Amino acid sequence: MNVVIFPDVLARVAKLPAARVEGEGRTVRELVEGICERHAALREHLFYGNAQIKEHFLLTANGELVDVDSELAPGVELDIMLATSGGLDVDELSNDEVRRYVRHITLPDVGRQGQLRLKKSRVLVVGTGGLGSPVSLYLAAAGVGTLGLVDFDRVESSNLQRQVVHGTSTLGLPKVESARRRLEDLNPGIQIHAHDCAITPDNAMRLVGDYDLVVDGTDNFGTRYLLNDACALLRRPLVYGALHRFDGQMSVFNHQDGPCYRCLFPKSPPAELAPNCNAGGVIGVLPGVVGLIQATEAIKLILGIGEPLVGRLMRFDALSMKFSEIRFKRRSDCPTCSPSRTDRELQVEEPVVCASSQMSESTLPADFFVSPRELQLSLARGEKLQLLDVREPNELEVCRLPGSLNLPLGELDARLAELDRERPLCIVCYGGTRAERAAQLLLSAGFTGLRVLQGGIKAWARDVDHDMPLY
Repeated sequence: MNVVIFPDVLARVAKLPAARVEGEGRTVRELVEGICERHAALREHLFYGNAQIKEHFLLTANGELVDVDSELAPGVELDIMLATSGGLDVDELSNDEVRRYVRHITLPDVGRQGQLRLKKSRVLVVGTGGLGSPVSLYLAAAGVGTLGLVDFDRVESSNLQRQVVHGTSTLGLPKVESARRRLEDLNPGIQIHAHDCAITPDNAMRLVGDYDLVVDGTDNFGTRYLLNDACALLRRPLVYGALHRFDGQMSVFNHQDGPCYRCLFPKSPPAELAPNCNAGGVIGVLPGVVGLIQATEAIKLILGIGEPLVGRLMRFDALSMKFSEIRFKRRSDCPTCSPSRTDRELQVEEPVVCASSQMSESTLPADFFVSPRELQLSLARGEKLQLLDVREPNELEVCRLPGSLNLPLGELDARLAELDRERPLCIVCYGGTRAERAAQLLLSAGFTGLRVLQGGIKAWARDVDHDMPLY
């Protein structure tokens, strides 16, 4: 038995199961022909019609060049290398590429040279969720030669409502691997680099420095400021997008001495003004609209055409179907992109925690907490418990405990009269944090007989109701 090692790009184009494929043969030709019989798409890429191997491949075994008629001892690995040192040919377009991108090439503002610029470009997409999905799909389809994908999360069923690069078949996989599979199927002629990690101060400069342009598909302020700082220091354009419920924002930062993200928002909002991480939600089509605009801006920047969204914040209201625009300028005192800045160190933004989940170490005694199973037994015994759910009403559309009263934490202080002070009270939220804050508020208002569901609805679904949907 022998092993043939194919170039990664050839393995993708020929749809081989892996770059290393086992086979048998007395000679190189017999070995390779046998593999071609099992994987028919491989033959047209390796051989001419006269059965001669194409000249842009090198055949090596044991560190020596061999030809197709060389004999191979059992166990010897045959390494097939691209004669161009293994990289994509970025100096010209193949006939297949011309056929694939013909709708681009016939555009006066693109042409062959514009398509070559796309092929030579390297774009880093940070986040492969709602925004990263349409961005990566359309950049891959457009022929961006190298796409970097950064994400540390795994695909969950709740993602599929809006994260269209993923599918049911990749549930549980790392998102970058799920996205890589879809993008390679869409366009096997490009290179995909999957970075299964978070953006941190330790890797931001290295990751950003490896690419020409960065697209922000993140969902937290800390990463957004970190990306902005790295892009400003390395002079990389940053294509920005953000979502909340039915609203979207788009802009381009750090391009041709234009303003950066911190010129627009010098500081992240305090926790009490940050959107509720769990309850915020987003209509599934909104990331498609915003992500498509981000992909459009990225392609315009690569081609050097049109007027990019530099110094302009575009806003989209899906409910009224209206776009609006705010113009802004570079701040002379900006700590990130000011000409007076001399250091080359990244600024690390303090992480913003949602008000709904912000909680210092619990000050409640241990006997205040009830486990999901203990609560289940109490309800089964018919105990006259009041169940108080302090989540937002839209969260209860997904899951709730039967018979619970909904008083959102932000309204609780003004609605205490709706509670029966004579009955014991069990407070519920999604993860337990808001329930603890509600318990402290009720204690200060003179309530007694309080309990908190430890771990919240998530723990109830884990320990009691395994069919309960979560978000």
